[in-house]
Amino acid sequence: MINVTKSFLPPIEEYNSYLQRIWESGHLTNHGPFVCELEEKLKQLLGVKHLFFVNNGTIAIQIALKALEIKGKVITTPFSYVATSASIVWENAVPVFADIYQDDLTIDVNEVEKLITSDTTAILATHVYGIPCHVRELEQLAKKHELKIIYDAAHAFGVEYDGTSILNFGDISTLSFHATKLFHTVEGGAIVTNDDELAHKIAYMRNFGHNGQEAFWGVGINGKASEFHAAMGLSLLPYLEKIIHSRKETSLLYNKFFEDCNINLERPSIKNASTYNYAYLPVLFKDEAQLLKVRDALNKENIFPRRYFYPSLNNLPYVQNKNLPITENVAVRILCLPLYHDLSTLEVKKIVDIIVDNLS
Repeated sequence: MINVTKSFLPPIEEYNSYLQRIWESGHLTNHGPFVCELEEKLKQLLGVKHLFFVNNGTIAIQIALKALEIKGKVITTPFSYVATSASIVWENAVPVFADIYQDDLTIDVNEVEKLITSDTTAILATHVYGIPCHVRELEQLAKKHELKIIYDAAHAFGVEYDGTSILNFGDISTLSFHATKLFHTVEGGAIVTNDDELAHKIAYMRNFGHNGQEAFWGVGINGKASEFHAAMGLSLLPYLEKIIHSRKETSLLYNKFFEDCNINLERPSIKNASTYNYAYLPVLFKDEAQLLKVRDALNKENIFPRRYFYPSLNNLPYVQNKNLPITENVAVRILCLPLYHDLSTLEVKKIVDIIVDNLS
């Protein structure tokens, strides 16, 4: 079976060495030494000032919204995973959807500006497939209208824009370390900010609001991650460069095989990234019927790509629907092909051959 992705696991003896230390210390959770070590190493690796390791990427968005005291309307993208919009609704704010650019599939800055009203408090944008949003333009827009910016950077681990981490833009960026991500902690995520005051709020908010054992700074939630999850992240870090390199090589292999067959499938542009992470391999078909034909043919051979993202989030039952022509057209035509660290050349060739045979 070939799935759309496959989690990288370090040699079990390396993970076991961390487990041995957990058993010896008896420290399982509550900001243990491995959690602190992982946070410090990630800050250095990613070039950011404050990073808080939390138990998943969704709680990261929810804490970000709470820390920025977001209410009212939040302009966001309909082309993202459901957690982006669901978090806004969960925090009792209202998602307002702006359409996306045709070329890179990120939120369209001009469409965002058209939607700003006196009730708008923030922009929550997604670096789709690790492709950076138009961050400079969004920053100017936010300053002009006194809005906060949160970036859902679940796909953007290690991505750089203009020579700096994409995580250094906006008020807060959030990451996902779910098992399907190129860097993972089985379950987990992170909140990133360069603002000292925000960092203080996030620090207590992820830990029930505690100020020591017997006092509280304010309202909080349980966003803590365990030593076991941090240990997985620490075990993976030495292999990260190799993981990204292998994904890049596999992506280039797909390109070569498609070119050899004289097939030029539409792909989102990654020109905004000065350093890209090859987290996904999305392709667009001419219409939904062609996509479904290809998907079904792959499934028959136990190959399982993913319609990611589908459906367009403006079609969720708990949001206000509106016509978004680019997003709705893209969502029914886009398919993420299998891409992971040990996908073989023969497997890539088989996938491409099946796609080519079913493009008619």
